[in-house]
Amino acid sequence: MLYLRNAVMIDAETFELASGHFAVEEGPAGSVKPIAEIPPAATLTAGNRVLDCKGRFVTRALSCGHHHIYSCLSRGMPPAPRSPKDFADMLALVWWRLDKCLDRDMTEASALATAMYLAKNGVAFCIDHHAAPNAVEGSLSVIADAMDRVGVGHLLCYETSDRDGRDIALKGLEEHERYFSAGGKGHVGLHASFTVSDETLQAAVDIARRHGTGVHIHVAEAASDQQHCLQTYGKTVVQRLADFGALELPQTILGHCVHIVSEDRDILSKAPCWIAQNTESNQNNNVGLASYGYSKRVMLGTDGMHSDMIRSAQSAFFAGVRVEGLSPAGAYARLRNIHNHTSLHGPCGDAPNNLVILEYDTPTPLRSHNALGHFFYGLTAGHVHTVISQGRVIVEDGRLTRCDENEILTFARQQAERLWNRLA
Repeated sequence: MLYLRNAVMIDAETFELASGHFAVEEGPAGSVKPIAEIPPAATLTAGNRVLDCKGRFVTRALSCGHHHIYSCLSRGMPPAPRSPKDFADMLALVWWRLDKCLDRDMTEASALATAMYLAKNGVAFCIDHHAAPNAVEGSLSVIADAMDRVGVGHLLCYETSDRDGRDIALKGLEEHERYFSAGGKGHVGLHASFTVSDETLQAAVDIARRHGTGVHIHVAEAASDQQHCLQTYGKTVVQRLADFGALELPQTILGHCVHIVSEDRDILSKAPCWIAQNTESNQNNNVGLASYGYSKRVMLGTDGMHSDMIRSAQSAFFAGVRVEGLSPAGAYARLRNIHNHTSLHGPCGDAPNNLVILEYDTPTPLRSHNALGHFFYGLTAGHVHTVISQGRVIVEDGRLTRCDENEILTFARQQAERLWNRLA
């Protein structure tokens, strides 16, 4: 058991403040309970610990609804052969060029480094969408093991597609079967409608149904995805997914949904699936910004841009004010929506015993009624002091507790050099 002494607990939903002592239960579905007193030190058994939180705020840790861990080693990578002129070029010249070069060691390094950055930014859980067409087999287990070593919970998938041929697509489907059969949790990953055949789409939905999960796919991120679907199938991407039953699965995640039409919005407003909003990535790729007011099942991701969910929420709010009249409360609700999604997967490590302890040196009072103002205009990841994942301390005083940060960075730099040499 982990005990928090002299904590000011901020309820992640109501923002009510409660001062006192708290007991944090360990495990993927652990609870947090107020207690009258901390047990005397002499009575604490091995494995029990007390953290003094005096002068700090405690709240539920953050979670990421859409990441691309494999992009971690892209920072500073060799430039593309030419400047991408559109989103299709961005994929072909940057991301598909990179993911084809990845091997097992590069995947591991990406996962370790990303898990480190997630944890240090107060993010204790991540939904990832992996791609490595020449190193598919076992890749999800490599990522899971790396995340577990750092202590970050996860739901994983592989980005299955027909862009590299039917054999590679089958390997992607087989990787999901292998991973789920071994006890792993996640989604059945698909790249996007324009790279996925009917046969692959149907197989993915079948696997998702068989394992009690959903698919995780990019939807109309650029207008070209929608245009391809209309020209090829005579329907929109959302309509195509609906026809295959993908939207009936409550765990399904649709990434981006930037270029959808009113009929699609009507479908999604009634469907139980989820939308992952990735504001900064959409701006970086120049695909546009979207309004998501038609759905209450919108959560936030980073799309591999970074691992800072405070930053993602603030970006979603600042852009959303102009695009859809988004309020601070609305943006914050999207940030926390992921907890509602992960609850559909059973105990998976995104329970209330994921906590972040903030050393927030505010010059103004923090109260329940103004907590959102502090979140959007004051709080940064730099205020993260301690992170608790599944009731275990994984970051303390801004440093990892379960892994050596220097070893992670040294390994990542070695693998980045290997990757960049392949890209050159």
